[in-house]
Amino acid sequence: MSPDKPPPVLRGRGEEERALRRLIDDARAGSGGALLLRGAPGVGKTALLDLAAALAGAAGCRVLRVSGVRSESRLPYAGLHGLLRPVAAGAAVSLPGTQARALVSALESGTAAAGLALPAAVLGLLSAVAAQQPVLACVDDVDLLDPASREVLSFAARRVPGEPVALLFAAREDGLDGVPVRPVGGLDAAAVRELAGDLAPGKIAEDLLAALDQIARGNPLALAELIGSLTPDQLAGLAAPPVTLPRDGRLWREHADRLAALSPEAQRLLLLIAADPGLDVPTLIRAAAPACPLTTLEPAERAGVLHSTGDRYDFRDPALRGVVYHGASLLRRRSAHRLLAGLLEDGPGGESLLEDGPGGESRRLRRAWHRACALDGPAARLADDLAAAALEAHPAHTHPEPYLALERAAELTGPHDPAKAERLAAAARYAWVTGHPQAARSLLARLRDLAAPDELRGRVQLLHGSLELLGGETGSAREELLAAAAWLLDSHRMLGVRALVRAADASYRAGDNRAFIAIARQAAALRRPDETVPTQLMFEYLAGMASTFSGSHREAAAPLRRVVELAGAVRDPAVLVWACIASMLLGEEATAHRLSARAVETARLRGVVSAMPQLLEYTIYPEIWMGRYASVAATAAQGLRLAQETGQLNTAAQHLAWLAITAAVEGDQETCRVRADAAIGLADAHDLGIAGAIGNWALAYLDLAAGRPADAAGRLRAERRNNNHVVIRVMATPHFIEACARTGDHEAAGAALRVLERWVGSTRSPDLRALVSRCRALLAAPGEAEELFREALDLHGQGVYEFEAARTRLLYGSALRRDRRPGAARAHLHAALETFERYGARLWTEQARTELRASGEPVRPAQEATTGQLTAQQLQIARMVAEGATNKEVAEQLFLSRRTVEHHLRNIFSRLGIRSRVELVRLMS
Repeated sequence: MSPDKPPPVLRGRGEEERALRRLIDDARAGSGGALLLRGAPGVGKTALLDLAAALAGAAGCRVLRVSGVRSESRLPYAGLHGLLRPVAAGAAVSLPGTQARALVSALESGTAAAGLALPAAVLGLLSAVAAQQPVLACVDDVDLLDPASREVLSFAARRVPGEPVALLFAAREDGLDGVPVRPVGGLDAAAVRELAGDLAPGKIAEDLLAALDQIARGNPLALAELIGSLTPDQLAGLAAPPVTLPRDGRLWREHADRLAALSPEAQRLLLLIAADPGLDVPTLIRAAAPACPLTTLEPAERAGVLHSTGDRYDFRDPALRGVVYHGASLLRRRSAHRLLAGLLEDGPGGESLLEDGPGGESRRLRRAWHRACALDGPAARLADDLAAAALEAHPAHTHPEPYLALERAAELTGPHDPAKAERLAAAARYAWVTGHPQAARSLLARLRDLAAPDELRGRVQLLHGSLELLGGETGSAREELLAAAAWLLDSHRMLGVRALVRAADASYRAGDNRAFIAIARQAAALRRPDETVPTQLMFEYLAGMASTFSGSHREAAAPLRRVVELAGAVRDPAVLVWACIASMLLGEEATAHRLSARAVETARLRGVVSAMPQLLEYTIYPEIWMGRYASVAATAAQGLRLAQETGQLNTAAQHLAWLAITAAVEGDQETCRVRADAAIGLADAHDLGIAGAIGNWALAYLDLAAGRPADAAGRLRAERRNNNHVVIRVMATPHFIEACARTGDHEAAGAALRVLERWVGSTRSPDLRALVSRCRALLAAPGEAEELFREALDLHGQGVYEFEAARTRLLYGSALRRDRRPGAARAHLHAALETFERYGARLWTEQARTELRASGEPVRPAQEATTGQLTAQQLQIARMVAEGATNKEVAEQLFLSRRTVEHHLRNIFSRLGIRSRVELVRLMS
């Protein structure tokens, strides 16, 4: 690589790059060393060697390189020959005679006498070359190098400290005695997205990328080969994603070569493990038979193919499972499934030879699956048994997943059998529920050409609309859901009403109040006196929300209260969400929080993965009002990750927007803008009024905290396109009134206050009434504000809005200071300052300190180092690091880049006055 060419950019390898730079810098400073990069095939070891070579070349180093080759591993000193040949002739003359002869003999004939002569000659040669310019020697696939070369290079690596020489090795498994090892693992989630963006000409959908990474597990080569194998239908979401590595790829060949080196008996056992991941060791022993003991698997363990986990074996690289299974012939696969099905049959007395689930549901599903894969009987009977077992199993059953079992049952069902469409539809529903939207879409696409009754078509349309609602354009989702309701209201009333409410929800997300009200009126005309409890709840929800959107808050209160009352008898998490919204509109945050927690727990127990991101949205609403910003940050980060993995971009937009709000509270201006802009971008693309409004509110909140009230007021004006969601606009009204009051626009503030008063008047919330009193105080005539501020603080004392109470004290203290009553102001300003510091609200802390200084009181120094000084996100990161998480693990869990985590850690250390993770552990404990 030419010195002026920039080094390659490697996604997600910041820590590794810093380690390589240190190695090279130490060599240039005359204090060399050695490092072994160890990782699975395709993980990027060679790319890191390329990076090191580029960095070293740009720094003026001499770079020597060689790669181990299996065919040369039996040739003594072939590796040394490849590495040293470019410099041996010129530098060998400086070696003592014995060493020079040993080196020439090794490189020319592959022979060398025992002793130190050759190892010392190699070390001397490297030192001689380094006397002219520092040396970096890179050895790739050192485990494939001939043993003689490996031994000599190990000797040199242990002695280069103190020399301007760096030795860098890469290997899959084996180490080198005395050489420090740096494991190279898979990329984190952020780096996977960045790499996918580099590899794909267009953006890959998040749910498709998540499906690919289930196979790749962060392996860059695996991800590259999987993306390169995608068909147009897979990219468009019309076909299921790949289930294994492409057979024509380098990684498949690498894995296949490793497997081919194992005995046929070991390969037979590996196929059984691949065919049933739940296979325990006792069952595997029975399957193996005396002629094939488990000791047969020891070479596979030594080769890094398998490892034991409890009473089971598992593949060390998950991609190996697919290579083992799909690389076997159809006959061998059927034979393996037939054997496994036999092990799951009932014994003579009715006992199971393998019992592994309450009531035996798991065993029955596994047995039916293996029999269907073995084609062990008439296709119709196999399909019936498999479909029945799948519908009986828990949705989160891991192997086989019920949607795959139902898909297989549909494949075995005759083309003219009505059950075929039923089974494909059921498979699509299970795929969606368990978080496989790409598979759900591909299954739905296969239903287009099949005859189906109206009721089934309605259910299919409902699923189409639900997918679109959370991942597509809201207008399209509304039309699909209304069409589903028309199909279902007569044949399946509960689902028909649910389709209507989801169509209204599409309007709610878009901020289209008129469409919501129209759907609510349509629903009201369909209502009957004998409705079930969940259906009653949905009708009351539509009525209450429609009245709210019409501005008739007192009229809305009765149906909304009825929704909350009915929620006690409801178990469906999706229906509980609507009760949560009703509680919020009634100003009953504690009830809303309890209902949302119940919905989340119910969904978790049922294995309803697809519902989790949306349910977590509604956990956030009450937490925002109550000022639980640390909890909001954690919930939104989890929701964002799940939403992206399950293709729910509309829900992801909301979680991004809530994360922008928490960043605004903390005063993290850059993070707030990045997240808010991302949320608003998604909102514009998908017609999401609510996500756009939250993102806009976050930016306005940041403006207000940073002392830019005019900018905040401009963002929050009702006529702005990304502030047209009435619910969010009302939630942000106290901030809008404050911004307008500080800029002298009392007319706009007064109009907004009248809207807020109408809503708050229909609730029983002391905290909301406190906000109204605060807003009235900001707009009051001279002499009237103090009584209103006192009223607001009295009401705050009855509620739970601690952070907003502090903001009221800040505004009250500021008003008292301007009224030349500094002594009265200080008590309120000190209380506000203490709260802001505990919340890590940097910009509000600065405002309180500024007001205290203006009141004539020197501001006390910052508190001693305590975790209370950390922002919500910093505290979360500090806790995870103190518990032993690496930067990579923190980044993956919080959906941040490693660089962002490192930035936060530097700030944490600075704020707490510490220098190491050890000190952080001590402080956190």
